[in-house]
Amino acid sequence: MSQTVTRSRKKSDGGDKRAALDRIALAAIGLEAEFAVVMNGEQVRPEAVFGSPRNIIRGPLMHRTGRSYHLPTGGAVYFDTGVIEVATPVIEIERGCAARAGRSLWESILFLRDELDEWEKVHGSDVKLTGFSAHYNISFDLPAHERDSSRSVEKLALLLSYVLPMPVMLLAANRESTGIGVRPRGNRIEVTADFTPSASLMIATATLIVGIVRSVMRWESFELEMLEKKRLPVLENFRPMRHTSRKGWLARFSCFAENPFQCDIDETMWPTRDGRTLALREIAGLTARHFWPSIRRISDPFSLRLIGSVLRGRAPSLLDLHERPECYEDIGRLCRWDNLFPERVLPRSRYERVLIRAITGEELHMNGFWYKPTGMKGWSRVVFRRRGDGTRHVFSLDYLLDHLSAWERHKSRKAGSWRAQTESKFGVRR
Repeated sequence: MSQTVTRSRKKSDGGDKRAALDRIALAAIGLEAEFAVVMNGEQVRPEAVFGSPRNIIRGPLMHRTGRSYHLPTGGAVYFDTGVIEVATPVIEIERGCAARAGRSLWESILFLRDELDEWEKVHGSDVKLTGFSAHYNISFDLPAHERDSSRSVEKLALLLSYVLPMPVMLLAANRESTGIGVRPRGNRIEVTADFTPSASLMIATATLIVGIVRSVMRWESFELEMLEKKRLPVLENFRPMRHTSRKGWLARFSCFAENPFQCDIDETMWPTRDGRTLALREIAGLTARHFWPSIRRISDPFSLRLIGSVLRGRAPSLLDLHERPECYEDIGRLCRWDNLFPERVLPRSRYERVLIRAITGEELHMNGFWYKPTGMKGWSRVVFRRRGDGTRHVFSLDYLLDHLSAWERHKSRKAGSWRAQTESKFGVRR
């Protein structure tokens, strides 16, 4: 992660156990972004200053779990050991899924930034969100009968820690970055990197990661010997270290003969196990080329071109710059979302649409009853109160997918778009 932000180490894997229970039927991805909070020039702990996200966000918030709350965008916000974290809903894996996830994340970031702008006016303080880290989550949905001692999520994470670092560096890292991590999280793989202030580069990174992870997940074994069998370029004398946060693996700068984040990415200086000496950009390009069919299957056309352009040197990588750009220090103001993928071009995913219906409190008519959404249990279940008898009911996202069309028909008859209702409910101008 970047060296400019301090943060305490997480202590437990309780979230991994909860995640194992929070399963969905469709393979999915999700993005998370963490931000340090700088108030009047000093880094502060958001929980100490704000207490709760409820004290930043105007209007009611739907509770998710613990101290996290859903935003009207479909994402969630919470404070996590000294940072503010914003997360997307689960989004099923299909063509354009990384663009949908990136759009959702940046909409939530800008919603939070707008609310902080109003908080500043009331309290007379300057609050900046400083980019810290980004997490790319991909379902580990290998069928149970195909899992064995050589095809576990833990072995997959270790294998990916040899495959992913170089191409992810080119797309997501900057000169002050310190590592690319891969963590097994029960029912998913989590790739950790620096926050990327360019929405297009972040989406390109997510696209590449999903394509590679989904391809490697289909290999007959997750043993390290597969790297040689698949003829992938692997650096000599490289071995990832244990991750500094939770279990997993980290390709930290100290794991390399030279710091790859500080070197000339086009200098031929990296000996590989097959006897070649290559440049960092070459290694990243060869790796991406090996997985190109899988990357192409889930990519939107714009992100596919951007990945190819960066890896060929036709578009700039942040590692081409001499220093970390200033825009990292004020996310949401110095860098913003430019609506690269409007809904008319890339409709929202089905899981996303279900969550947005629930978060905005729209009643659902099914099986002869009306149900009012009142909360969430993790990412995969919605809590309802049934009209008439007031009983509490919990339905999974997968169950609600079968009722999405009826839910949306009722919505279209009752009001305009979800965005119009959100603006009216929260008093926020877009």
